[in-house]
Formats: sequence, C-alpha cells, structure tokens
Amino acid sequence: MQCVILAGGLGTRMRPLTDTIPKTLLPVRGRPFAYYQMHWLASQGVTEVVYSIGHRGEMIRQYWEQEASPIPSLCFVDEGEQLRGTGGALSLAREQGVLEDRFLVIYGDSFLPVRFAPIWQAFQASGLPALMTVLRNRGLWDRSNASYQDGRVLLYNKAGGPDMEYIDYGLSAFRREVLDAWGGPSYDLANVLHDLSVKGRLAGFEVDRRFYEIGSPAGLRDFEQYLEQEEIIVTS
Repeated sequence: MQCVILAGGLGTRMRPLTDTIPKTLLPVRGRPFAYYQMHWLASQGVTEVVYSIGHRGEMIRQYWEQEASPIPSLCFVDEGEQLRGTGGALSLAREQGVLEDRFLVIYGDSFLPVRFAPIWQAFQASGLPALMTVLRNRGLWDRSNASYQDGRVLLYNKAGGPDMEYIDYGLSAFRREVLDAWGGPSYDLANVLHDLSVKGRLAGFEVDRRFYEIGSPAGLRDFEQYLEQEEIIVTS
C-alpha cells in the first residue's frame, strides 16, 4: 500500500510553536508526532510513503534522514512556500511521477487507530475511483459533514449540513485517474470529494474508533492521553 501524507500546511492553530517547526514534528511524549504516525502506518501494512511537504518541509526531510524509517520506501514532494492546497499537493505528486495507480491519503497531523487492510480491500472491491472513511459523529468531535449508507458516501460537504450524522475520518483512497479532471495552481481535496459524492462515485467505509489530531492544543492533549492509555508505540 502506498500512502500520501499531506504535511505542508502552516498549522496556524498551533502558533507560535508552528512558526519554527512543521506541525507533524510537534513533540509528543518526547518524540515528534511523525514518529508515532509512521510507525502506525508500518504496522498497518503501508510499504511506501509519499510525504507532501511545504511549510518548514526541509525539517521533515532532515528528521527522516536521521531517524530510521519503519517504512521501506519514503520520498518527498515539496510545494515550497507557495502552498497549492490539499488537492494541488496531490496533483504535484502526480506531475512528479511518484503516485501509484491506487493510493491512500492521510493528513500529517492525524492519528487514525483503525485497521487499514479492510479499508484498502473495500476500496479495491468497490470499483469506484475513490473511498472516504467515515465515523458516525452526530456533531461530537467536529461538525458532521457526510451522509453515508451501505458502503456509499451519498453526500460530502466540508461545511456540513443539518441532516448529516457522519464526519470525514481523514483517511481516503484514490485512483490516480481522479486527478485528471483537476488542476490549476491550487485547489482543495474537499472539492474533489464533494464532486465525486454528488456524482455517486464515492465509496464509503464506516469506522468505529475516534480519530486523534494535533492541530489544536486540546487535540494534542487528547493524543497524549491516548498514548498513555494504549501504550501501543515503543518510545524507548
């Protein structure tokens, strides 16, 4: 499995920390967050990572030059300081020829404690160009933004909606061909997912474990507590 990690953002909610360090390298229990994320990906069968970097991206590259990566294959696509948005970052990776025909996408600030293999298998079996994982949220963790039923995302709207009970979990799968119809200097992956859902072309997979993210101080504290309780990552 190939997984793209979108880690180029500015991390504005975590300033001033992210003025000098990319969000994915924020320290958690003595290790950069990226350490935990990559080790979890490796435990779930991911064999290749494409790091999409931008803000302070050279620090991410330098970290993985010094730290042994648990992923056999690791490459970087650098947006520089002119960020292209989450969709534009994928298009840049496509232009540079590093995307496989099918790949996963996660964000550089999210930790997703679910099994990846069933999700990947569901995507392969769906015959559809993309799949979104969803959590039945009912407004608990953030604004619900998806309608889901029987393996399909019927509608995804990043802004949310009054009748929506599910939330985008932050793990998606794509066929590379999806990007053929998109381009330009900058665009949001949310627009791609919305368009696919409207056209009935977005598969869905429901998960039942909450996500963790370090994009806010509260999220960082929750993730620290999770690590203390689960003790799933060796940090010695």
